[in-house]
Amino acid sequence: MSRRRKYAVPGVERGMQQFKAEVMRREGYNVNPDRPDDVKYEVAKELGVPLEPGDNGDLSTGSAGKVGGRIGGSMVREMIRLAQQELVDRKKE
Repeated sequence: MSRRRKYAVPGVERGMQQFKAEVMRREGYNVNPDRPDDVKYEVAKELGVPLEPGDNGDLSTGSAGKVGGRIGGSMVREMIRLAQQELVDRKKE
């Protein structure tokens, strides 16, 4: 059962999925742009976390956090980089 995320800005879902795919591709992962959430299986395999499609109820929260942290951390770093670049660009105007 997948979680339904609620974003602060309505209508941003597709853009966030594209952003995730782009960030994880830059991190060296093979990402299907139509299914960017599937990158979690590749990340899990790299980390030695036994994540499989379907029920992962026996997966520890620590293991799940390793996978989510790798993906989310990469996205947050890129968002910060983009915000910093925008501040620099605004200063030049």
